[in-house]
Amino acid sequence: MRRQLTAVTAALVAGMVALATPASAAPADKPQVLSGWTQSGTASYNSWVSARGSQGSWSAYGFDWSTDYCSSSPDNPFGFPFQTACARHDFGYRNYKAAGSFSANKPRLDDAFYSDLKRVCSAYTGAKRTSCDSTAWTYYQAVKVLGNSPAVDSGASV
Repeated sequence: MRRQLTAVTAALVAGMVALATPASAAPADKPQVLSGWTQSGTASYNSWVSARGSQGSWSAYGFDWSTDYCSSSPDNPFGFPFQTACARHDFGYRNYKAAGSFSANKPRLDDAFYSDLKRVCSAYTGAKRTSCDSTAWTYYQAVKVLGNSPAVDSGASV
């Protein structure tokens, strides 16, 4: 009987220790993956869009994929589809804030956002392109200036 109690006690202690152990940490390459998805280039953008479409494959990394898109600004101003650019910008803001390295990365995130917006505008020509570029510039200036405001500190883009 005494051996049974000792075995049960040992099993209970082992179980409690296992429960008290923190959940497995995110993969060691999480900062590199995050950086790779938040650059200005087309390859970075395309990689992020692909990953966003298969978020479950990245669940071990614990990324915050939430978005409010372009916050209080229109997601598709004048018909220009800026929604995905805003979602990627939110992704960068939220995940770098969670990593504690937002301030060091904010200028690059804002520049990548502008590149994404210009990528949208490149599909247009003439006056429509000029209008899109002007709107993109306005959105970019808003995040540069308002990026430290309380609304944006929560992860908002514009």
